[in-house]
Amino acid sequence: MERPEPVTRLLHRLAHPPRRPVRVLLGAVGVASVSALLIVIGIPTSATARDVFGALRGPGEPAFIVGHRGDRASAPENTMTSLELAMDRLAYVETDVQLSRDGEPMLFHDTDLERITGDHRSVGDLDAAELRALDVGAWYGPAFAGERMPTLDEFFTALAERPDARALVELKADWTGDEVRTVVDRIERHGLRGRVVLQSFSLETLFALQRISPSTPRIMLIRELPADPVPLAQRLGLVGFGTTAKSVVAQPQALEELHEAEVAVLCYTLNSHEKWEEVGALGVDGIITDEPSELDEWLAVTAPGT
Repeated sequence: MERPEPVTRLLHRLAHPPRRPVRVLLGAVGVASVSALLIVIGIPTSATARDVFGALRGPGEPAFIVGHRGDRASAPENTMTSLELAMDRLAYVETDVQLSRDGEPMLFHDTDLERITGDHRSVGDLDAAELRALDVGAWYGPAFAGERMPTLDEFFTALAERPDARALVELKADWTGDEVRTVVDRIERHGLRGRVVLQSFSLETLFALQRISPSTPRIMLIRELPADPVPLAQRLGLVGFGTTAKSVVAQPQALEELHEAEVAVLCYTLNSHEKWEEVGALGVDGIITDEPSELDEWLAVTAPGT
């Protein structure tokens, strides 16, 4: 369904003009007004939170663990070493995707390459072959020198080899319908339907995903949950929200309402016992962490049998 023209114009006013920076972060705009606009444009997904995540959690029940960019405590983020460590031990791994200049989906988080490779350019400034020539492991330690930036195909091949593993894949910044299709086509090609959840902060990307593949499970990343989050989830056909611990603690009723509507809630990126205990007591469904092994050990002690 095409968005009505007034809605399109308003959403573009909410977005910042440059294409590649993240234009729409709902934590920074009027969530209530956006939620009202979405009433006319929703296309529900055929996947449900229970299909993807199993039973939703109640207060005090242990959340599932998501390795943030793999296992960053053991290997450099978003490398195959880090991702495979997480996939071998956890039910879920999280990673980030950006498009190279020649349209290849590559796994990388930052808006530029400086922190990881020392190159001041961005992923979109270089072709896939040029990105593959960069060293994305040496910054972490000499043992990882020579690690290469993975392609999405490389990651999906490894995921397909591990039938018990699933992935949360964040589409960074704004994606068009054609760009979203490059990811959805790869999910199908690797036989990963139902095992990959796409997520984004960007409304433009979520709209594109909804148009191109409404049956693909999707999560909205949002820094602050709206007071009444269910209409937003229903209009976008979401299986869940990814949000902050602060947001969930401030609005526990929003978590309760989402669970009543069969929508999951995940919290990012929590790395301390105090935060794990805080959100676990409220019943969040998943915890995204840089310390997946430590969280696993903590849950083994605090929630035996998990």
